[in-house]
Amino acid sequence: MSAEGGTKAILAALGANLGIAATKFIAFLLSGASSMLAEAIHSVADSTNQVLLLVGQRRARRQADEEHPFGYGRSRYVYAFIVAIILFSVGGVFALYEGYEKVRHIQEHPDEPALDPFWWWLPLVVLAISIVLESISLTTALREGRKVKGDQNWVAFVRRAKSPEIPVVLLEDVAALIGLVLALLGVGLTVITGDGLYDALGTFAIGFLLVLVAVVLGAEMGSLLVGEGATAKDLTAIRAAIESHPAVERIIHIKTLYVGPEELMVGAKLAFPANRTLGDVAPDIDDVERAVREAVPAARIIYFEPDVYRADAAEPAPPTDTIVIKSAD
Repeated sequence: MSAEGGTKAILAALGANLGIAATKFIAFLLSGASSMLAEAIHSVADSTNQVLLLVGQRRARRQADEEHPFGYGRSRYVYAFIVAIILFSVGGVFALYEGYEKVRHIQEHPDEPALDPFWWWLPLVVLAISIVLESISLTTALREGRKVKGDQNWVAFVRRAKSPEIPVVLLEDVAALIGLVLALLGVGLTVITGDGLYDALGTFAIGFLLVLVAVVLGAEMGSLLVGEGATAKDLTAIRAAIESHPAVERIIHIKTLYVGPEELMVGAKLAFPANRTLGDVAPDIDDVERAVREAVPAARIIYFEPDVYRADAAEPAPPTDTIVIKSAD
């Protein structure tokens, strides 16, 4: 997945959330609906998250150096993980706290109107408009996601995508839409019944929703930070490209690792005939590298180690010494 598609989704979400956040704050100040405050903070958190994703993209474009020889591609994972933390701490925890404060206020002031008598209608209007704007943002993220998700369903796409931006925006937008519906139900029932407890329950529901999304997002980004290998489909393609070369007897072992969202490292020990010299093997390794890149373009860093296969030898552990015939940048 290219960063360009992710940037479009981020900018669409950022524009929607900035406008929504300001409107929600005004609606809260005029009406006193706690669901509106929870949703306003939610929109502020989402806006901050989208700025962080853009910062992560920019930092990831820095050139490799001696300290980071494989580049800074994983910066996008770091900032996406920070997004999960902010969504949990700022969005979810604040909403839960605001719900608690609303319940406590109702108990201490049972005769006080749940909403401002004059501005009671404003939260309903703001929430309806916000649902439309968030739907536009989600539509943009879905459109960009469809370009790269292939035949996967959306759950599989979020779990397996190596670029974090579109999955993050998708989860945020879905959570935002559900949160808006919950707020609309809470405020609507409060308007109908005059009981502020429904507004508080809506706020609690928003908080639990954001915590759940943050946990899911944190788990996915944490897995990418630790380091994920090629997908089963790409690994099969890489194996097929290597084994199709007539000079390669077999793959003794192979390891893959994403060093960035669009950059896959492939390391393998390959068995060649015992009677071949180093000069004979080197051109064949060049050919195999080209075949691997054609099969999986993301495989930009390739290390192959030639060896002689021995049937009685156990599967080797990850090597501590390296005999690199060819490496590609």
